[in-house]
Amino acid sequence: MAENNYAYAVARIRSKELSLINSQTLEQLLSSKSYEDCMRILADKGWNTENTSDAEKMLASERKKTWNLISEMVDDMSVFDVFLYPNDFHNLKAAVKMVCTNSKVPDIFMSGGIVDYEKIIKAVKENDFSSLPQYLREPGEKALKVMLHTRDGQLCDIVLDKAALEAVYEAGKKSKNELIEKYAELTTAAADIKIAVRCSNTRKSLEFIKSAIAHCDSLDIEKLAHAAVISTDEICSYLAATQYADAVDEIKKSTSAFERWCDNLIIEYIRPQKYNPFTIAPIAAYLLARENEIKTVRIILSGKLNSLSEETIKERLRIMYV
Repeated sequence: MAENNYAYAVARIRSKELSLINSQTLEQLLSSKSYEDCMRILADKGWNTENTSDAEKMLASERKKTWNLISEMVDDMSVFDVFLYPNDFHNLKAAVKMVCTNSKVPDIFMSGGIVDYEKIIKAVKENDFSSLPQYLREPGEKALKVMLHTRDGQLCDIVLDKAALEAVYEAGKKSKNELIEKYAELTTAAADIKIAVRCSNTRKSLEFIKSAIAHCDSLDIEKLAHAAVISTDEICSYLAATQYADAVDEIKKSTSAFERWCDNLIIEYIRPQKYNPFTIAPIAAYLLARENEIKTVRIILSGKLNSLSEETIKERLRIMYV
């Protein structure tokens, strides 16, 4: 895409940033007395709140609106595939389990991936993955074989979760864009740390841990795996000597605290990208900002529906892009 085209797209994105939820609106949502009050505030911000009883439909609609906007401005959308790979792997995982267990879970499949989920279901049912993109083909075949032979859903998860991380990491490397590469690296490293902590808490073997974590540049996964076999404290000791040292206190608090730390790290990294008008970076940053916004609204609405205190909800919130 030519530089002047990026400049035009970035100018449109800058105007859209004005309608993003800022700290003031976030405080309004937090202090709202009810779910319905939150919906009214979101409507004032231009969100589609026609069906107020179904928050997930509204959030999906907002996500679709964002992707439609970007597709109007960018000729080659494949540069953003890195953000959509997790949806495809989620659908592949759901399809494998559905076919192997002959059961259906309502609304389990996600729209908004690169590949239509019906195509993924068809490939799994026919045990023919040739119609799927390369990044899904081999993992799909392997996961189906594992599930058919073992009936172990956890082993199926390991195969596909690791393949998803590898796809994200590789896409970041191929992007030749600093923001997308950094996003892919942070996403992979954060997932590896979460997996290591979970495996340590459930006393998994070294072989199991190594089969679950994916390569990235900012972690020595050999050291991480060995630390996980010993204890969570050993993981924290290893991380203290890496760029993720600040995450140690969050890991000790809870998994959700660490996830919040990871999301905030990405937002802090992408904020300066809005001032770089001749690359794809501000557009990618806006996409990530919207995803963060949707996640934050989901947390608030869920909290209001479940009558959680303002303080409890606030502890779970991410920092905002604007």
